[in-house]
Amino acid sequence: MKKPFTVLYFIWSALILSYAAPAQEPGGSGSNPFAQAKFVPDISLVMDASYTLRNHRDAVYQSLILPGFSSVTAERPALDHSGVNNRQGFNFNYAELVVSSVVDPYFDLFVVCDFGEDTFGIEEAYFTTRRLAWGLQLKGGKFLSHFGRLNSQHSHQWDFADAPMVYAAFFGESLLNEKGVRLTWVAPFDTYCMFGGEFLQGENPMSFGRSGFSDPSGAAIVKESDGPDLAVAYIKTSYDWETLTLLGGLSYASGMTRLNQGLELGAPLSQADYGRTHVAGIDLTIKYLFDSIRYLTAQAEYLSRSRQGNHYHWAGEEGVVIQRWKSRQAGFYGQLVGRFTKRVRAGLRYDLLHSNGVEWDHVRQSYPERLPRLSAMVEYNPTEFSRLRIQYNHDTSRYEPRAGRYVRKPVHELALQINLAIGAHGAHAF
Repeated sequence: MKKPFTVLYFIWSALILSYAAPAQEPGGSGSNPFAQAKFVPDISLVMDASYTLRNHRDAVYQSLILPGFSSVTAERPALDHSGVNNRQGFNFNYAELVVSSVVDPYFDLFVVCDFGEDTFGIEEAYFTTRRLAWGLQLKGGKFLSHFGRLNSQHSHQWDFADAPMVYAAFFGESLLNEKGVRLTWVAPFDTYCMFGGEFLQGENPMSFGRSGFSDPSGAAIVKESDGPDLAVAYIKTSYDWETLTLLGGLSYASGMTRLNQGLELGAPLSQADYGRTHVAGIDLTIKYLFDSIRYLTAQAEYLSRSRQGNHYHWAGEEGVVIQRWKSRQAGFYGQLVGRFTKRVRAGLRYDLLHSNGVEWDHVRQSYPERLPRLSAMVEYNPTEFSRLRIQYNHDTSRYEPRAGRYVRKPVHELALQINLAIGAHGAHAF
């Protein structure tokens, strides 16, 4: 009961500070802050489509897993393939409708609606305060967490068509996207230094989750969480030296884990996990400007995840078996992207999940340890509103479960992607 009251007190205190601070008017000091013309929202639409070729049929590709990372049952696919380049041939990947505006002198509002071919959802919908005292800012609603370097970016901002493998393995294709609040403080230093913290529901289906579960016999029951169950903290800084810019950050997330993989069905491979998960990350970005057009950017992130608790699996006539569960997994990506002319960019990226230690009752499971992927892309940007990209992935991280063992299935993937944007779309953060 204490958690909801703590969060409410946290929000209420921040809002009081916002009204105590001087109002930041949208116009000049002599303008009317409530003039209707100043509050017409900015509206934009982003569309992404692709043509994809692979060396495996769709049914085979969608059955492949990352052993030890993927949630898999006989009834549920191993990985989330609902993102970009889902199938061979033509793909309509997504469309994003973005609406944003100043609400009044105290708040801004930002909403991103995500359209699939047969689906509609709210990807983000949040407010930010325009000015709090002492360099603070409050953000609340549903939003992409600012964990790490890449997580807060929308997919059309990425330098590659897909998310780095360590992000997809730890958080899923949709990354860490939660409901909650965020408070940041920019320190009054000569160089940029920002501290942030988030209180989130903890619904992420890959590392956290809040839904309860039970086995068919009712011997093992885990209750649903009332939330919030996830806390995220980070520090981000940057330094400029002539034409060289360095950005770095440290991130940490900790929350309860409730991952149900069909335990209530009582079918083969039915299992569930309950415990606590910790994810730590470090990121570094180096950007060198040759001139006003050409640049070279090196970017890398390292993420480590540790989990412990109880593992439940259905053993047929024996019923549910409960084992102590402990795991430590880690991976990274590193990429080099250059802009060589006003319209042409190219890049290379290397992904590696290098640590995959999972134990049940102190018995280490025989999961593969090194899961790599190599990607290369070239893109042509006719204007800042359109992008044509070709990307090749050589992925040797995927395996096919077969009779209690795992068979490696290398994937060769070639994707031709087009991304178009219309409307008033604000500049992306560097």
